[in-house]
Amino acid sequence: MLTTKIHLAALVGAALVAAPAAAQEISLRALGLVSTHAHHTALEREFYEGLAEQTGLDISVNFNPLDVLGVNMQDTMRVVRSGTFDIVETTIGSASRDDPFLEGIDLIGVSPDMETLEEVVDAYREVFSERVAERFNAHVLTLWPFGPQIFYCSGDVNSIADLEGLRVRSYTPTMSALVESFGATPVTLQFAEVYPALQRGVAECAITSPTSGNTGNWPEVTDSLFMLQISWSVQTHLINLDTWNGMSEEARAALTEAFDGLEDQFWDMARELTGAAVDCSTGQECEEYIPFDMTLVEPSDADLETLSASVESEILPTWAETCNANYPECSQIWNDTIGAVRGLTIE
Repeated sequence: MLTTKIHLAALVGAALVAAPAAAQEISLRALGLVSTHAHHTALEREFYEGLAEQTGLDISVNFNPLDVLGVNMQDTMRVVRSGTFDIVETTIGSASRDDPFLEGIDLIGVSPDMETLEEVVDAYREVFSERVAERFNAHVLTLWPFGPQIFYCSGDVNSIADLEGLRVRSYTPTMSALVESFGATPVTLQFAEVYPALQRGVAECAITSPTSGNTGNWPEVTDSLFMLQISWSVQTHLINLDTWNGMSEEARAALTEAFDGLEDQFWDMARELTGAAVDCSTGQECEEYIPFDMTLVEPSDADLETLSASVESEILPTWAETCNANYPECSQIWNDTIGAVRGLTIE
């Protein structure tokens, strides 16, 4: 009789272990970017609302943008590391203040177009993910760009030379180094702080993507849209590693596939909506965004040469010095990954 009870207990235990992934109830808290990024927030909200149906998992996600909950962008790595939020979306340039290695994926001037950026992101994805897991107890779910980072400026700005003496909103250390190399003064501001800063003259220019600037109504307080593409505002979705490891293998596989699809959608959005936002901001045919009447300024060959020279003389050395001080293998890893793709070497 005792033997029979032992066998029965073993069978019950085995049945519980073998329960399907869908039986695991998963409840997550997710943090997005500020709600003024209307198109991106709408896509993310729709994704989370349909996640259970898409994956077949018993999953629910409580999603809110940063500004709704009053969370600062620079705190996103800390709240995902602690598990305060299970999933966060963050701008890597802002988050890199906690670890300069992260910024290596989107250094100023390294990726001149989106096709090159895709190669760069793929080259760095594995080492980036390993570093995030080690330093921030998080698993990388997506990597994708908002779009080219360009200049919204008050008054007439027709070239890099016109930036000299101006105060320019920046949000990464290497972006600040670039601004200084142009003879301007970097002003570090969170996105929500930029509109009033431009309105009050705290800054004369600000850097962001065409889509973000338009939805943030920056053309109301600026005049010139200087299309010098300096970087891409690469974003990431991260999930707390303890939360991730607590899921079944089947659940992790289903979520990986779902977030791969979300990443593809955001890459497509960056390709498709950048031009529409530029058109709307500069008084051309407008459907997707808010119509404004800024002056469109394309960079000259001389501007592009100045940018390229700054990458070699200022950006790479500045980043490497800071990153190597924090992580001695930093620049060598970058050389072996992104540097190999772009033909660049940090000495």
